Amino acid sequence: MQQYYAHPQNAFWKLIVAIFGGDASLSYEWRVQLLQSNHVALWDVLAAAERPGSLDSSIVHASALANDFAAFFRAHPHIRRVFFNGRKAEQMYRRFALPKIGPAFAHIRYESLPSSSPAHAGMTFAKKLGRWRKIKERQK
Repeated sequence: MQQYYAHPQNAFWKLIVAIFGGDASLSYEWRVQLLQSNHVALWDVLAAAERPGSLDSSIVHASALANDFAAFFRAHPHIRRVFFNGRKAEQMYRRFALPKIGPAFAHIRYESLPSSSPAHAGMTFAKKLGRWRKIKERQK
């Protein structure tokens, strides 16, 4: 579908509208605008990778190519926090993206949130929402 979190069982958009308001059934364009109006960027850690199946745990590390976060951070100098949708995203970032960034962005804080994936069913939606609410907190 060429949309982030298009799988209907993924809780990402339900979490976002629970935090910022709105309706998860509205158009993808509206949901993206909701993120933008709340100063939230959404981007994959990896630009490309071989992944048999749909689970991130199946990513073939030798094929992983990180997005250019240094360029992104230079283009958006007000970024102070990066949240990861699950530990696997954080692991991929620390392994493939962070080493290419350098000390210029040492001020950025990183935090992993519980995965919104239906594969992460060990945590209730309410508990995930409690943890995800911190994306709305302003940087101090």
